[in-house]
Amino acid sequence: MSQEKNPCLMCDCYDPDVGCVMPPMDKTFACPLEDERKIFFFLPMIPPTVTHQEKQVRVVNGKPVFYEPAELKAARSKLKAHLAQHRPEKPYGTPVELVVTWCFPRGKHKDGEYRATKPDTDNLQKLLKDCMTDTGFWKDDCLVCREIVEKFWAQIPGIYIRIEELT
Repeated sequence: MSQEKNPCLMCDCYDPDVGCVMPPMDKTFACPLEDERKIFFFLPMIPPTVTHQEKQVRVVNGKPVFYEPAELKAARSKLKAHLAQHRPEKPYGTPVELVVTWCFPRGKHKDGEYRATKPDTDNLQKLLKDCMTDTGFWKDDCLVCREIVEKFWAQIPGIYIRIEELT
């Protein structure tokens, strides 16, 4: 690849039509084409299937008390631990676009086949965005003004995340 066609001199992960196609596993290996307004990373993990809406309620002294079951707490903790490695140096404070691709272990499905089963994308996103807020990606997830979400069966499970400031 010539230098004119590839402004990224660190690797061969550049496509002239889309830019850098390297999913950095952590910030120290991030592509130098990344800028402060856009980050892209991959969380290598089996994505949680428990969702935010699975909170439970019990009655204490005649009043409802909401709590998270152990499985939801574990999913939240797992997401936060993976996300913390990729949080930006300073939280986004302006509107952003969030693009998320959920890659679930394929089992008997074809690699790249859409996952048209539960959990629903909106429920997956709620837990993810709450965890991203808690780990310091933005001040509030209301800053996510544009969102693209997909879920697939995949040979390599995990979650691809791209965040870009909207101007």
